[in-house]
Amino acid sequence: MRRAFLLSAALLLLCTACSGGPDTDPGESTEKAVDHGSAVRAAIERTSAESARLDEKIELRSADSPTTYVFAIAGAFDLAGDRGRLTVELEDSGMEPVEEVFVGDTVYVRGSRAVGEGQWASAVRSEALTRYFLRAPLNDPEHLLRQIKAMRQVSNEGEEQVNDAPAVHYRGTIDHATATLRMTTETKQGLDDLREKLGDDMPVYADVWVDGTGRAVQARLSYFGGMKAVTTLTLSDFGTPVKAEAPPAEQVVPVTAGEDVLLA
Repeated sequence: MRRAFLLSAALLLLCTACSGGPDTDPGESTEKAVDHGSAVRAAIERTSAESARLDEKIELRSADSPTTYVFAIAGAFDLAGDRGRLTVELEDSGMEPVEEVFVGDTVYVRGSRAVGEGQWASAVRSEALTRYFLRAPLNDPEHLLRQIKAMRQVSNEGEEQVNDAPAVHYRGTIDHATATLRMTTETKQGLDDLREKLGDDMPVYADVWVDGTGRAVQARLSYFGGMKAVTTLTLSDFGTPVKAEAPPAEQVVPVTAGEDVLLA
């Protein structure tokens, strides 16, 4: 799957936006020119100061395959305290889900193929890398929020429903450095080569939905260009209690994230 994602660049289709004609409403043009990035950054900061229920969906498809791989991630996370507990599964794969416990800069994983049954693998959170485009290393939700916070050319797309409540939808893009943040050397090189061929950044969209309290309640990164990569994170139940403790030391085996597809 990794190799297919790198090769899919050859099928990339690009389009350029058309400028408005003489009948374009001047007020509409002015509105579109406004950058709402400050509102997004404030919402991410407010969300990052709380705990919440997380539900994440990651959809990956290479250019030469009809199969879309879907990862489902769910749990509770104290974004301010850097602690959380997540369950990760690859839908329709037959693989057992893994459990991740985040405690500061250490992530403990139960169910990883890197260790035996009854053991927890441990990895350094700040050193982990990802092999997949628009997927966070170790499925770290704070990595995604960090990328979203750097979005540029932000526009207000109007009000929509998220978690059965109104939320303002903001849309923008992220640059190449942000899109390839903390990728493995192999994956990043393939994307660097593609960017050089294009002569510009790959068109990666960033979307954020902000509720009436100023919190980011949903965030999404997406790319469609031959291949497909979409990561959607939904946050709810703010202030929810989070139980995330390190397992007993005798059950822990330090490892790197390695090749486990459930850990990116």
